[in-house]
Amino acid sequence: MAAFSSVKTKLLHSCCLIAILLLLQLNMLRAQKVTAMYVFGDSLVDVGNNNYFETIFRANFPFNGIDFAGGKPTGRFSNGKNAADFFAENVGLPTPLPYLSNKNDLFLKGVSFASGGAGILSSTNDHPLNGTIYLSKQVEYFTEVQQRLIKKIGESAAKRHMSSSLFAIVIGSNDLFKIPITKSPQEYIDLMLSTFADQLKKLQGLGAHKFVIVGIGPIGCIPEQRILNPTDNCNDKANYWARIYNKGLQSMLQKLKSQLKEDFNYSYFDVYSFLGDLIQNPTKYGFREVKAACCGMGRLYADVPCIPISKYCPNRSDHLFWDKVHPTEAASKILVNTLFNDTKQYVTSMNLTKLLAL
Repeated sequence: MAAFSSVKTKLLHSCCLIAILLLLQLNMLRAQKVTAMYVFGDSLVDVGNNNYFETIFRANFPFNGIDFAGGKPTGRFSNGKNAADFFAENVGLPTPLPYLSNKNDLFLKGVSFASGGAGILSSTNDHPLNGTIYLSKQVEYFTEVQQRLIKKIGESAAKRHMSSSLFAIVIGSNDLFKIPITKSPQEYIDLMLSTFADQLKKLQGLGAHKFVIVGIGPIGCIPEQRILNPTDNCNDKANYWARIYNKGLQSMLQKLKSQLKEDFNYSYFDVYSFLGDLIQNPTKYGFREVKAACCGMGRLYADVPCIPISKYCPNRSDHLFWDKVHPTEAASKILVNTLFNDTKQYVTSMNLTKLLAL
């Protein structure tokens, strides 16, 4: 019996070792195909750009960063790493630096232009106290990087560099929370989509060929929205418009692909459906708490944001939400890993392995 147990243990160890080696090999193959990674978006992928200008959308204070290396806040709206970090890890690249940390750098391995509070529309959070880097400004910053790269290594080399780079875009939630009373929601979403399409065309014209586009999640289920309901249920109206936007986004991407052909390749991540399943079946993914935030105060820890006087949970890894809006490091990790490893259920148009191999 003891001998059988020993053999079983060795077999399990061997299987684990093989799995680890296969994962490392897959990441090495991905790294060989991705020269750099350029990140555009909002607070879900902001790695610190908002530290460099005046804005109320900041996370450079405790208890943000409590689980990051060194245990200090970095400007990420998270207890630790966010999706941008895990994007980079999955393609074997270092986490992209915030663009505003050194605007004159070449950023040969990539850079993040993402900004907390940013929207697709320049009007989203457009207020002196709500400063942010909206999408078209982020694309403008990328243009500056691309021009510097051409001057440094030449047009042909820069073109090859861009065509083998990955462009990750996570944006749109902030816009949906700002639908003006002067427009119908559908008109507003149509404006979001046409503006987004224009920026994607600009990026493609500047040499981008490989895109990862993340849809909008069930934003009505974040703690901030749940506390609007006396029963702590999700805000169905917010989720409805998120689904309408995502449907329009997929249609827009398909039209761009038909227009631009092989010069525009993308993977679309249906984060709405994935998070919907996670919220309904949390233990399946290793989570226990999917309603309340980990850090904050009041009902569902969502009456007050995560600030230095807030309370925070000891078990961050079993919470879906870090604060009243943003996911925990654990949630961001499983989201990005699903994006990279899912072949058809939540990733459409083209899976990441095929996209990166182009």
